[in-house]
Amino acid sequence: MLQDFMVKPSKLKRNVLSRVLAISLGVFSSILYIMPAHSAVMTDFSSLVEKEAGGVVRISIVKPVSDEELALAYQAQVLRQFFGNQAAPEIPTVEHGYGSGFFVSSDGYILTNHHVVAGAKSITVTLNDRSELDAKLIGSDEASDIAVLKVVGKNFPALKMAKGDNLKVGEPVLAIGSPFGFDYSASAGIVSAKSRNISKEATVPFIQTDVALNPGNSGGPLFNQNGEVVGVNSRIFSGTGGYMGLSFSIPIDTAMDIYQQIKQNGKVVRAYLGVGLQDIDRNLAEAYGFDKPKGAIVTRVAPDSPAQRSGLKAGDVVLSFNGQTITQASELLNQLNRAKSQQPFSLGIWRDKKSLTLQGFFADSPQDMAASNINSDKARLGLRVKELTSSENAMLSAYDVRGGLVISSIEMSSLAERAGLQVGDIIVSLNQMPTYNVTAFKKAAQSLPQTGVVTVGIIRNGTPIILGIRVE
Repeated sequence: MLQDFMVKPSKLKRNVLSRVLAISLGVFSSILYIMPAHSAVMTDFSSLVEKEAGGVVRISIVKPVSDEELALAYQAQVLRQFFGNQAAPEIPTVEHGYGSGFFVSSDGYILTNHHVVAGAKSITVTLNDRSELDAKLIGSDEASDIAVLKVVGKNFPALKMAKGDNLKVGEPVLAIGSPFGFDYSASAGIVSAKSRNISKEATVPFIQTDVALNPGNSGGPLFNQNGEVVGVNSRIFSGTGGYMGLSFSIPIDTAMDIYQQIKQNGKVVRAYLGVGLQDIDRNLAEAYGFDKPKGAIVTRVAPDSPAQRSGLKAGDVVLSFNGQTITQASELLNQLNRAKSQQPFSLGIWRDKKSLTLQGFFADSPQDMAASNINSDKARLGLRVKELTSSENAMLSAYDVRGGLVISSIEMSSLAERAGLQVGDIIVSLNQMPTYNVTAFKKAAQSLPQTGVVTVGIIRNGTPIILGIRVE
């Protein structure tokens, strides 16, 4: 799963700037002007813009203000009144956001980012001729950051998708979108790198470019010189919230795979292997007896996973997948993203200076569990959990713990919050039962009494802690 890269600007609270940011835009109280040192690509894209801009749309959303934002706004209002400012503004209950998208079919299907439309109460699409259409959310996939919309009508200007992975580093590319809400803005650059992993939990091998992308460009197309869409603009690397020369796009073949699944099934079902992966550097290559870096190191194997059942172990180096050579972790990641549940797999690995072949079958990918939905008639913990990253799982070995789940969010005024649990805590036990995976967590949650106090074992910042949760 992707991490919380999205910056949610709001009139209600200050922006929290991440190093890597989803480039959607909520409500901005001011515009940040940045003059980047960026040399223009000497390629004339004018005819491409004129021809393809009609297939790009602006997406506007309205969504409810979160409980956290409402609480912050209420506190600010109380402070104003306390200090004699009786003219405190009303607390808004909705906020507006916008991004970009593009037609992938003439019958009204639109591709955009998940984070553009996440939580939207209503979605409006603005076409090139300034006409506006209500859009329906067909489905959305947080892990890949892809969402599919549908508008009523026909003969929409669908864009042409590139076929295969023919994009080259150094190749000129063009983005069209609505940065900061400015419609149909074009910016050009070059492909800086391919198959870029920007987080340990990323499920997408991104295209890195130096195209100037800013909040509002999210979900817009990235074109090659032939006018074909090669990517969906998604993220920027920034310490300020604005463009700093590093932009990331989802490869179009990955995006279209997600689109087809959402269109057909309304959701995405991923093949699950259950491994953590890492690239091999020069030192590791020498340690493994390689003449150069190659393959992907397995850093962890999830319990009861297809990887474990196939015999895969932490420390193995995957050199091939279904007969295809693997030179780096991102290549294997891309293959796994395109695999289907219940399909067989074959892994060529390197272990103890020997080549081995392991085989097995993929399973369905475990999804984040909403603890508030687990056995809700007995207890509502009010938190969400997800599987550990490689680094988090490796840390647990020092505590003789089989595994755990990390808290990804906590509801305000919930049982979890009142107990003192925090986002980032690793839950290793609940009600004195281990929670080494999602199945074990569900079993532990189902064991909770109707009322009373139960224990929850966590690891916080490397320190084991036991807390009591009063179940009501």
